[in-house]
Amino acid sequence: MSSGASVSALQRLVEQLKLEAGVERIKVSQAAAELQQYCMQNACKDALLVGVPAGSNPFREHRSCALL
Repeated sequence: MSSGASVSALQRLVEQLKLEAGVERIKVSQAAAELQQYCMQNACKDALLVGVPAGSNPFREHRSCALL
């Protein structure tokens, strides 16, 4: 690898590290608490928890006509 390519790669690395250093971060405990609160607030809308009404279930088995 030439020194020009090496310098260019290192400059890109430094720019990437500067971008990552500027990212706003929160504590894991705060993120977990917010996620838990969101889940509790939206639990009544979660089809995995409350189920899907039979009339609006797109995966239900369709009845076939027996008079063919």
